Amino acid sequence: MKSLAELKAIKEKMQNQMNMRSDADHTRVVVGMATCGIAAGARPVLNTLSDEIQKRGLTDKIAVTQTGCIGLCQFEPIVEVYEPGKEKVTYIKMDAEKALEVIERHLVGGHVVEKYSMGASGLK
Repeated sequence: MKSLAELKAIKEKMQNQMNMRSDADHTRVVVGMATCGIAAGARPVLNTLSDEIQKRGLTDKIAVTQTGCIGLCQFEPIVEVYEPGKEKVTYIKMDAEKALEVIERHLVGGHVVEKYSMGASGLK
């Protein structure tokens, strides 16, 4: 059994995560979480993105969500970044360490991390 304080902390954390997912005006970061994505390691990628966005206090600007099959199983885990007024960026074969780099360089710094992108693999 959890104490009341522990339950309140869990509730607050989950509300913050839900708030990160709801606003369409935000930059959206979408992680493919179908069976193929999960098997390839998408869950730690999603958790890293979500936790780090919260830690950095970026929930008012960036929404982290998940989706089902993206249709490119061989490139999982896949992360798609949708920024208002910009073309979608698809990152492939992600892991937690690459996700941190994407946060720092792309989401905070404004520079696409080309070496992890779909375009860098020769696909568009």
